[in-house]
Amino acid sequence: MVQHIGIVACGAEGASLCYRTICQEAGKLLGEHRHPEVTMHTHSASEYLEAVYVDDWTKVAELMLSSVRTVAQAGAAFAICPDNTIHRALDMIRARSPIPWIHIAEEVVQEAQRRGNRSLGITGTKYLMTSSVYRKRLGRVGIAHHIPDETDREKINRIILKELVKGEFSEVARVYFNEVIAKLKDRGCDAVVLGCTEIPLLVRADDCPLPTLDSTRLLARAALRESIEET
Repeated sequence: MVQHIGIVACGAEGASLCYRTICQEAGKLLGEHRHPEVTMHTHSASEYLEAVYVDDWTKVAELMLSSVRTVAQAGAAFAICPDNTIHRALDMIRARSPIPWIHIAEEVVQEAQRRGNRSLGITGTKYLMTSSVYRKRLGRVGIAHHIPDETDREKINRIILKELVKGEFSEVARVYFNEVIAKLKDRGCDAVVLGCTEIPLLVRADDCPLPTLDSTRLLARAALRESIEET
């Protein structure tokens, strides 16, 4: 029996990419057209964003807890959340969660260690970039990190929330992200975390100024391994 995966979603684009990656890559391991059972639940993204905008992480945590209870009731053995920003609230509910979680930043940091990275650039919403979600975990393993300056953080945040989450991926935005990543390279970064699950739909690994750590696909692959290896 392959374990049932629960997805606690927030934004549609990142959640869709995560789900699609699980289904597409499972066939290589399980056989053509086969993939684990998956249940996804999300409250309206507006409920999350309204809480984030006023720094109400308790509300974010309660929304996540409600969703994880829903997927657990549907039979999920563990949960993932393809949204980096709201991981800021995950530690608040882990002890009350009916099933275990795979943490997106922990998977990214493990991959950075495997690759031998020494300094990472972090991109994502301004709420993610200035939080401890990555900083704390990178600090534990001695990997340095840098975030864009305040002006770039604000513009990146606007592009994510006004364009990417709506499925709008323009060439202008892609070039701008590459310019910001080039600045991170100049500051000594040897890889960049695509720390918003929609960014991999915009930034292309083949022309990015730095090697990319695609948080969305790394999380999906971790879920797939957990689903198969724990049988």
